[in-house]
Amino acid sequence: MISYRVHLKPDDKGTFLVTSPDFPELTTFGETREEALLHALGAFEEAIEARISDREKIPVPTKGKAKDIHVGLPVQASVKVLLYQSMQRDGIRKADLARRMGIHKQEVDRILDLNHATSLSKIEHAFEVLGKRLLIDVRDADDGPVS
Repeated sequence: MISYRVHLKPDDKGTFLVTSPDFPELTTFGETREEALLHALGAFEEAIEARISDREKIPVPTKGKAKDIHVGLPVQASVKVLLYQSMQRDGIRKADLARRMGIHKQEVDRILDLNHATSLSKIEHAFEVLGKRLLIDVRDADDGPVS
């Protein structure tokens, strides 16, 4: 699971402001710490969707300190981010991936859509045609954030 650092700052109105060093455009807040972190997850998903739509780079999470606060993306969203980052690194466009997979470009759009439930086999196939393997790993919950 990909996990991004956030800064939580209480403001003078009793709410919590959330920003991220990895996504300068990300700003949200919540009435409580928990609500602010929940809103942060939605804000990360929106920022990532916008970057994919605009063909912009999605950053690799920056390293922080053990005490830093992190927001983890859901597993499927994390895998889709890794797929998009692989495409960007290798200079592969959506149309290129569609051709390699033998599908329409609109299907690639759905594969990369964080809100679309894509089958794991389809995501695996996308990695395969890029010459990559998707590996699954299970860790203890107290091992800290994964990037």
